[in-house]
Amino acid sequence: MKLVSFLDGQRLGYGAVKDGGIVDLSARLGAEAPTIKDCIATSLGKAALETGRAAPDLALAAVKLLPPVPAPGKILCIGVNYADHAAEMGRKPPPYPTVFTRFADTLAGPGDDLILPRNSADFDYEGELAVVIGRPARHVREADAMAHVAGYSIFQDASVRDFQRHTGQFTPGKNFPATGGFGPWLVTADEIRDPHALSIETMVNGTVRQHGSTADMIFRIPAIIAYLSSFTALHPGDVIATGTPSGVAAGQTPPPWLKAEDVVEVEIGQIGLLRHRVSEEG
Repeated sequence: MKLVSFLDGQRLGYGAVKDGGIVDLSARLGAEAPTIKDCIATSLGKAALETGRAAPDLALAAVKLLPPVPAPGKILCIGVNYADHAAEMGRKPPPYPTVFTRFADTLAGPGDDLILPRNSADFDYEGELAVVIGRPARHVREADAMAHVAGYSIFQDASVRDFQRHTGQFTPGKNFPATGGFGPWLVTADEIRDPHALSIETMVNGTVRQHGSTADMIFRIPAIIAYLSSFTALHPGDVIATGTPSGVAAGQTPPPWLKAEDVVEVEIGQIGLLRHRVSEEG
């Protein structure tokens, strides 16, 4: 299934994409799974049955798509997780995953603008595979980690590089409002046989800037989940951004920073395409 969260007028709902429309699972499952987090945690099987036998309730064009999980409890991001990206940034591959956090209010849904901060022009793109947790995870072994994955999506981990480099901590450069693109949907894990065999491309105004494969991750998804769950509890709906391949603006001379009116797209095989326009902060 491709699960989406949406606004239908003022109503927040979620559903499955089917035949150019949406099967409204929030209405069909009701109190059994009132939010997409509840659906991920307890009702994916029921959601699949409803989607299989139902006609769409809504047209995709009639609703506003939101980030697939609009308010994750945790957004955990993995830095320098591709060797070629580590090299372009002048870093050695790390011995442990490099972890930083994003706040939920940094997210931008599919089609929303990415906001160029008024106090920086060093605005960079980073196309990434996102993993969404489906089962609580604490002290999980690598061998068991994939059983905790609900599905996959696309993440645009846009970075404000000068703020990122103010200290050794990445947090300021990763938490400007509307800089974390997320969507357009969550593809459930049963639809993707091998998440480490997906192409990933980032385009700016139609020109390919990043081209790689999730096969090139330094730390693969089981290792990431095992490490994260060793120091924090993961819950259904939590999001892990797994790192970006080479080709970012900061690795080039001069850096082709994102600017207002640019269109930045991330496409990941078997998932889809996430598109944003860049606009200036008001």
